[in-house]
Amino acid sequence: MSKKYTYYPGCSSEASAKHLDTSLRAIAPKLGVELEDIADWNCCGASVGEMAAGHLANAALSARNLAQAREQGEQDVMTPCAACYLNTHSANEEIRENPKLKDDLNEALAAAGKSYDGDLLVRHACEVLVNDVGLDTIKEQVTNPLKGLKVAGYVGCQTVRPFAGTDRGGKYDTYDDPEFLDNFIESTGAEAVEFENKTSCCGGSVSVMSPDKTLHLMKKILEEAVAKDADCIATPCPLCQTNVEMYQADINTKFGTNFNIPVVFYSQLMAVAFGMDANKDAALNQNIIKAEKLAGMAK
Repeated sequence: MSKKYTYYPGCSSEASAKHLDTSLRAIAPKLGVELEDIADWNCCGASVGEMAAGHLANAALSARNLAQAREQGEQDVMTPCAACYLNTHSANEEIRENPKLKDDLNEALAAAGKSYDGDLLVRHACEVLVNDVGLDTIKEQVTNPLKGLKVAGYVGCQTVRPFAGTDRGGKYDTYDDPEFLDNFIESTGAEAVEFENKTSCCGGSVSVMSPDKTLHLMKKILEEAVAKDADCIATPCPLCQTNVEMYQADINTKFGTNFNIPVVFYSQLMAVAFGMDANKDAALNQNIIKAEKLAGMAK
């Protein structure tokens, strides 16, 4: 029996993380997850909205999305992006707890004929997979186990901070040593290598603007993945995936290294393990550094 969620894809789903969106939409029906996009959704402000426009303007972006979602029903809002989740969940909880901010946001929303009272729950896709779907259900869908694939599970610093251990965040994991990603990897039949840098920062949006200031952070993540003989790195975070994959050539130039390790999303692993098409469903053709071993396992 499926459960319906109002889905907030986020801006990266249409560009740098289209392969996350494609693969997540592909595996969702197999896991009993029905996704209904928020109609006419807008950017949440990502990592820089508040710096550019201030807290009220940034929160108004999420409030509008939430108002749109509420017009579509009372189902939980789900997003796969760490930044989208951080902004949308934060705004939702503030609306519930801060009457002054709620009034200010509703004054802004009124200009578009909308309002929102904070009565929805905003959830991360990984928390939904842990708490609503469950590892047993994921394992039941595996028809093509990824045996022999060694994967470094890189959670990143934002996905579990600060809400993963809270009641409204689903209490699905810890901040310092999360296990959900390793569990996802192992549910596909792959091997999750021990990875000390699983919650290290890749530089986030600073990497996009000033990569020279953050290349050393990504180098540390890549070094451990290579040292652990991982075939690929897997992550739930769009920005982590982009940074750690895209800047490998720059890291090689600056530090004299020779990194060329694929960085995939957990949903791409699941799609291949579920026996789905490597490109149409897992969207492996959209990775810059091709995960050839994983693609070769697809049927």
